[in-house]
Amino acid sequence: MPDIESLLKEKRVFKPAKDFSRQANWNKKTAAEYRKLGEKNPERFWAKMAKENVSWFTPWKKTLQWKPPFAKWFVGGKLNVSYNCLDRHLEGENAWRRNKAAIIWEGEPGDSRTLTYGQLHREVCKFANVLKGLGVKKGERVALYMPMVPELAIAMLACTRIGAPHSIVFGGFSAEALRDRINDAGAKVVITSDGGFRRGAPFELKTAVDEACKGAACVEHVVVVKRTGEKTAMKAGRDQWWHELMDGASADCKPAKLDAEHPLFILYTSGTTGSPKGILHTTGGYLTHVTTTAKAIFDLKETDTYWCTADIGWITGHSYVVYGILANGATTFMYEGVPTHPGPDRFWEMIDRWKVTIFYTAPTAIRTFIRLGDEHPKGHDLSSLRLLGSVGEPINPEAWMWYHRVIGNKKCPIVDTWWQTETGGIMITPLPGAVDTKPGSGTLPFPGIHAAILDEEGKDVKPPNGGFLAITHPWPGMLRGIWGDTERYRETYWSKWKNIYFPGDGAHKDKGAYYWIMGRIDDVMNISGHRIGTMEVESAIVSHPDVAEAAVVGRPDEITGTAIVAFVTPKGNVDAGPALADKVRKQVTREIGAIAKPKDIRFTDALPKTRSGKIMRRLLRDIAAGKEGVGDTSTLEDFSVLAKIRESDED
Repeated sequence: MPDIESLLKEKRVFKPAKDFSRQANWNKKTAAEYRKLGEKNPERFWAKMAKENVSWFTPWKKTLQWKPPFAKWFVGGKLNVSYNCLDRHLEGENAWRRNKAAIIWEGEPGDSRTLTYGQLHREVCKFANVLKGLGVKKGERVALYMPMVPELAIAMLACTRIGAPHSIVFGGFSAEALRDRINDAGAKVVITSDGGFRRGAPFELKTAVDEACKGAACVEHVVVVKRTGEKTAMKAGRDQWWHELMDGASADCKPAKLDAEHPLFILYTSGTTGSPKGILHTTGGYLTHVTTTAKAIFDLKETDTYWCTADIGWITGHSYVVYGILANGATTFMYEGVPTHPGPDRFWEMIDRWKVTIFYTAPTAIRTFIRLGDEHPKGHDLSSLRLLGSVGEPINPEAWMWYHRVIGNKKCPIVDTWWQTETGGIMITPLPGAVDTKPGSGTLPFPGIHAAILDEEGKDVKPPNGGFLAITHPWPGMLRGIWGDTERYRETYWSKWKNIYFPGDGAHKDKGAYYWIMGRIDDVMNISGHRIGTMEVESAIVSHPDVAEAAVVGRPDEITGTAIVAFVTPKGNVDAGPALADKVRKQVTREIGAIAKPKDIRFTDALPKTRSGKIMRRLLRDIAAGKEGVGDTSTLEDFSVLAKIRESDED
């Protein structure tokens, strides 16, 4: 199979500002030393990070035990995630953090709460005792199905305190999806809420839990947080209110001393067909990975107010809303609702009011903000921001530039991060005080991460051509398996090449050894014998000033094998007609070449996305191919989008 061709050329380079580099946690000298150590001896590098950034009750005896494809990190070491996120900030020279804000939370209606490290510790200890009182023992699973409220973080940390692995199910999933995940994990207790607020109205959660529990015999107790105050049915003997259980709970709960490989959580990947796929992460390696990367990549300081916009139901929320941030003693901001309620400037208004300093969001959100208009962020004081981040999918260069110019005021470094649910933490990223950035590139692997671009036979692909992204050495945050399915773990991630992890993404390196993620291998299109990634064509389309967002897929074609179909969202009041379609085609020809010119262009007000904000290209492929039915839509955010796209006229 030929290499994936890299056709998009991006030559802009941004050097770290000298003032930022001077104060950075990792400057050029530090990063160079760590990168050298990580390349030469990754185990020694991660051992150094584990000693510097994590508190251990018992030191480990062996840094890495690798029996492909199974890894154990920090073998023999004992620790507790809750202790690292809370207790150690209340002791010794860090005791002053007792009165520092750990979580600042704002609900969509405008209500807010702040929990200091001392208050959060007290709440976590109390709920840990609640779980014990419900009969939860070390190793038994607890399912969480909640809105973005502080009680979700409290419940997570309480589970880690007693060694009960948690399984968080995003609050937008159906009762059926929830039931499948509860049963697969064998969850004994479900923590939920009467509901939450989204787009200005309350939504229900408890009713979905009641429906799910009808087919989940493993559930013994359901704990309900009162959030909306809507009338809620409670089943006697099974259901209990959070606040009533907390009223009588002791605030004294010692953290369990857990093995480094003790299961920390199961997180089910979204958008798959068939049975849910439970990704298992353990304690010591995962905490080392997320704590180290959060400190270095986000340059966390005591004075920062850090905001990652991800829902905690996704891996980004686990790693960089809760665990990696609190383990560093930083202040994490949580928001319950959507970015456009009650107006399109909600995010910018909150950054202004709470003086957020670090902002980490998804490219799909950035492109939505572009479409809404520059006047909304420009109507607020965003001068508190000092660092920006991108996560979830490749960011196209023009969205990167808008982010840099309009949100960062040309002064904030941007960390464009690549990683997955399976990797646990960030893998490829700029280091903001040390690495030159290029719009659209994740730049370099984090020190201690060994990445490569390979062909089908596992041989290195020469730049600038693309191939399969691969991780060639184990890393601490890596998944330890798929819950209950060892063979599926082997087949999904380790069967392509011997002892090499395959994440399923295509990528290429430029002459400077920078990595450019080209999207999922499933999305690669074969056009007249040329293998072209969707990301580069989409980037070319959105570089046109009249385009806000685009998604590209392939459909069968008798002449070329595959024809490119582009679904395009114009900006503002731009007329979506033949003239714009012609401009889009010319833009792609100019940026990439005629080989990548879309054959069909469909204009749409919105694209089908998962609840985590990723474009569902799989559904678009079905529509482009003229299929009457589409595949699994369980993770789709807005079903009306599909109907509107079907109704749109082809150009």
